[in-house]
Amino acid sequence: MTDALDPKAELLRLRASIDNIDAALIFMLAERFRATQQVGHLKAEHAMPASDPGREEQQVARLRALAEDAHLDPEFAEKWFNFVVAEVIRHHTEAAEGR
Repeated sequence: MTDALDPKAELLRLRASIDNIDAALIFMLAERFRATQQVGHLKAEHAMPASDPGREEQQVARLRALAEDAHLDPEFAEKWFNFVVAEVIRHHTEAAEGR
């Protein structure tokens, strides 16, 4: 039996690919949070609100469309975005409080 047909070898190959994707996602999230922390400091310096509902609404619509194009469940994309934004707003609030 060749490796291409060996289910155990195929499973290991697929899992290695998943592990690489997970690592890339973590580094991309870290980069995203570095950028949003800069936004938080800017907002804090200029007494701007921690959240921007209009911007968030635009981003949800944009990400839902991207998810559809990528054949990803738009509901999942929106849930992910809302989870990330909640953390960003927490960081912005802490920056505004001088933490």
